[in-house]
Amino acid sequence: MTLAFKSAQPVHPAQAEQTGNNSNPQPGAGPLAGVKVLDLTAVLMGPSATQTLAALGAEVIKIEPPEGDNVRNVGPMRNPGMGHIFMHVNSGKKSVVLDLKQPAAIEALLRLAETADVMVSNIRPLAMKRLGLDYETVKKHNPKIIYVSCVGFGQNGPYAAKPAYDDLIQGAVGLPWLMQRYRGPEPGYAPVTLADRVTGLHTVYAITAALYAREKTGLGQTVEVPMFEALAQFVLGDHMAGHSFIPSMGEGGYGRLITPNRRPYQTQDSYLCVLIYNDKHWRSFFSAIDAPPALANDPRFASHTERSAHIDWVYGQVADIMRTRTTAQWRTLLDQADIPNMPINSPEELLRDAHLASVGFFPEIDHPSEGKMHTMRTPTSYSATPCAAPSPAPTLGQHTLEVLQSAGYSTDEVNRMIGKVRAT
Repeated sequence: MTLAFKSAQPVHPAQAEQTGNNSNPQPGAGPLAGVKVLDLTAVLMGPSATQTLAALGAEVIKIEPPEGDNVRNVGPMRNPGMGHIFMHVNSGKKSVVLDLKQPAAIEALLRLAETADVMVSNIRPLAMKRLGLDYETVKKHNPKIIYVSCVGFGQNGPYAAKPAYDDLIQGAVGLPWLMQRYRGPEPGYAPVTLADRVTGLHTVYAITAALYAREKTGLGQTVEVPMFEALAQFVLGDHMAGHSFIPSMGEGGYGRLITPNRRPYQTQDSYLCVLIYNDKHWRSFFSAIDAPPALANDPRFASHTERSAHIDWVYGQVADIMRTRTTAQWRTLLDQADIPNMPINSPEELLRDAHLASVGFFPEIDHPSEGKMHTMRTPTSYSATPCAAPSPAPTLGQHTLEVLQSAGYSTDEVNRMIGKVRAT
């Protein structure tokens, strides 16, 4: 079934004239062409979600305060306000500066909402209500809007009003505990913004699911995407373990993932990532290394269940064996035996990866203000509605005049509204 997402309300004549809004996806425009998103998110959780929507063809209008999104200021950067992380999670978007402390800006945002399909925010719901931007108010302007709240915690629980950041959520769902069990002696965070980006992916599917439901029912709705619950599900899917059963059959933690011997293996000259996983892999491995019968026939290697029960010992045996050859020798041997292995890449080496180069994963662009840059294309592909290359990340307020004029404002009205902050 092919869906052609329609704008939630009739398009303002000025908007139709200036933006050419068309509800029917066009070849090369992406599967979400025709979807208009008002993006009130900042930092990483929400922006990573809306960047994915933009990469899939949605028109994403990023609403920023006069000082801009905080992540604009995270270096390295060539120019102030154009930090590397900001540019990677905000490509394909339009930037509109609105000071939401001003009634005129709230009025302008509600006017934009009249023709939007989605409004997504990670401003706390109570603050949105104080601003007059809660769901019930926005719904009066656009009954079919998909109103998405990216929150730290589900709003029906006792943590509803707590602040939430990636580090805090990682701690709350047990990642530092797992890291301590795994590598010790101190707990630690995963060195990626895991909570933000996992929740961002939840936000993407929540929005697309709500858009699909609206196509079937004609109904808009409010959607809540909580970080704590999203990452709790992510972590406990692996590590609920014995606590899955009532009464408990043992402590939490998936043994294979937290054994200290689960790590890149040291070879004679460097390190290599190897996963000897199923029975076929183990038979092939022992054959490839001409393992002595005492090792190959050890009952602890006999089945997946037995290996799992003795996983630290099993991986320790592999670690000892891997030290006997160079990385190049191991890669040749393991590839011939069809045993999964990959090198350890640095970010620089990843940029030179032959596979990523062949699939065009790192397009180079000439950013209007930042010069030549590496970007990343969306990992997914579509045969009937392929995605176009997203536009470069916007400078602060770059599209303020264009977007507000499309909503019916005159140039003078826009300039009065934004005061000293003018579209660049």
